[in-house]
Amino acid sequence: MAVDMDKLHEFMGRFVADLGATFAAGNVVIGHNLGLYRALAEGPAHPAELAERTGTDPRYVTEWLRGQAAGGYVEYDPANDTYSMTEEQVFTLTNPDGGVYLPGAFVLALGALKAEPRITEAFRTGDGMGWHEHDQYVFTGCEQFFRPGYAANLVPSWIPALDGVQDKLRAGANVADIGCGLGASAILLAQEYPNSRFTGSDYHEQSIEIARKRAADAGVGDRIRFEVASATDFSGSDYDLAATFDCLHDMGDPLAAARHVSEVLEPDGTWMVVEPNAADDVADNLNPVGRVYYNASSQLCVPNALSQSGGYALGAQAGEAAIRQVTADAGFTRFRRVAETPLNAVYEVRP
Repeated sequence: MAVDMDKLHEFMGRFVADLGATFAAGNVVIGHNLGLYRALAEGPAHPAELAERTGTDPRYVTEWLRGQAAGGYVEYDPANDTYSMTEEQVFTLTNPDGGVYLPGAFVLALGALKAEPRITEAFRTGDGMGWHEHDQYVFTGCEQFFRPGYAANLVPSWIPALDGVQDKLRAGANVADIGCGLGASAILLAQEYPNSRFTGSDYHEQSIEIARKRAADAGVGDRIRFEVASATDFSGSDYDLAATFDCLHDMGDPLAAARHVSEVLEPDGTWMVVEPNAADDVADNLNPVGRVYYNASSQLCVPNALSQSGGYALGAQAGEAAIRQVTADAGFTRFRRVAETPLNAVYEVRP
């Protein structure tokens, strides 16, 4: 075997970075759970000072801060032995309601990895593992990961990009949020469009229970109805807008779901499909974002699809052509990409 030492060292450097990131994921979640980032954002601190602010142990906090500084998540001043955060670090690590909240992604990842033994066996058997079978961190982390992007884009740019939908919502529309999870997207829409009425559905009963509570806490429980139902049998009809947020590719039978949407949508209604941003060609997805989605997909999306009937397992990087084909097979005749972010593509689908 002829090993190129330069290439070997380059690969080992990549490995060390990945291993450090893997261990760091747990500490990011610890910082999230204990409020360490938020406390450090108040001002530079020695480890003992940060421990005092957060009611934590100084020795643990010292090691935590050193690891965070080594990873570039906080800043270190060796002259004063203090740590601090840049504006960018504060923006991405301290506010779950901001435009980006990175700890939520690590909560999701740690939750998914708890199922590794099951997923390993599924690789051998081809069996699936349903979303509902995962650790609680998967449900909360998924919302914490996706909700900031919805908050930053759904009302300001995605809804206005849809033909005529914003005016309908302002006047009073009938809306279905399919696969709604913990209800973040439905709640955001209900807060912005008080004249409209919303039905959120998800097959996971625990998520629906949380969604109902969060809607009530947000003061919009009177205009959102949440139900436990799959994407192929959610109730209601004459919807002006149907929406699927980052979930169509998870379904075992997205075609059946698309056909049900077609049946319950008004003739001039709109289906907004929000999916992970992906190219149609695998080679074009071999980048950092694609790496996140392909690996998450093998742990979460594909197993969930394979746990259901239908014969589909699109995966999180299905691409526009695959999503377009599902909608066309269901009888929809109009399909266009109306918006995108680094993580999401937004499609307008109409009869």
